[in-house]
Amino acid sequence: MSIANVEIMSGVEQAAALIRAGKLVAFPTETVYGLGANALNTEAVSLIFEAKNRPRTSPLIVHVGSIQMACELASEWPAAAAALARRYWPGPLTLVVPKRPEIPDIVTAGLDTVGLRIPAHPLALALIRAAGVPIAAPSANRFTELSPTSAAHVAGSLADFVLDGGPSEVGIESTVLSLAGPPTLLRPGIIPLTEIEALIGPVATVEAAPTSAHPAPGMHPRHYRPKTPLYLLRDGDPVPEGRGAWLRRGKEMPANPREYATLLYESLHRLDSESWDWIAVEPPPETAEWAGVLDRLQKAAMPRL
Repeated sequence: MSIANVEIMSGVEQAAALIRAGKLVAFPTETVYGLGANALNTEAVSLIFEAKNRPRTSPLIVHVGSIQMACELASEWPAAAAALARRYWPGPLTLVVPKRPEIPDIVTAGLDTVGLRIPAHPLALALIRAAGVPIAAPSANRFTELSPTSAAHVAGSLADFVLDGGPSEVGIESTVLSLAGPPTLLRPGIIPLTEIEALIGPVATVEAAPTSAHPAPGMHPRHYRPKTPLYLLRDGDPVPEGRGAWLRRGKEMPANPREYATLLYESLHRLDSESWDWIAVEPPPETAEWAGVLDRLQKAAMPRL
């Protein structure tokens, strides 16, 4: 084993020990960096909400290391869940299913369902397995702020330890699909809805978040926001006063939706550090492939000029 690999595994063991001790660990996934705690420890999970200033009406995704671990946390495991897990796990898909009572209500905003996924990052999987517990983890940022896609984006005061796994490959948060009843898309991601429907049949969508507990994270109407005001504008639209930066498909950003998603938050973090007065982003197409990116930009954007 190389020196680098020894250091990585030492970091995983240190992070796992902190998880078992009820502390918070920021860790890499293929989507974004998560702020993790032992999902079965109510006091540890409460630290996530305090650190992020996150309302307890917004549930947390529970990260597991295997389908077996997911099934042990679910009171029901529908055939659609089995089919989707076989196809997309490990990967950027969260399945919301009825939960077992072992999962504290604080994790699920008091609802009787839980969002589960197996992350597709070797360090995330190593951390879950070394800790020996499922890990509840939202994005490692302040609530509604820009999600981190590298260890450098994680504020030092958020976690007791940051496990550095390099840049996130997917770049936006997971697709969230409820299977507690008729299949319903709660949050779009990089997996197109058309692809999911080809596997399990028709999927409903929700137009707005409920006013009480949300069935999934990321449903707040204002979310994923850089510090710099962001506007969805096309070439020729009126622009705000001051110095601005543009992100356009095929110019400053890739034309491919998956490549665009990978670079979106990294680009916004970079522009945030450059002291622009505003950021203009060209709206992506309203297609299934772009739905996850469009959702993030619409929730991050300021009202129209």
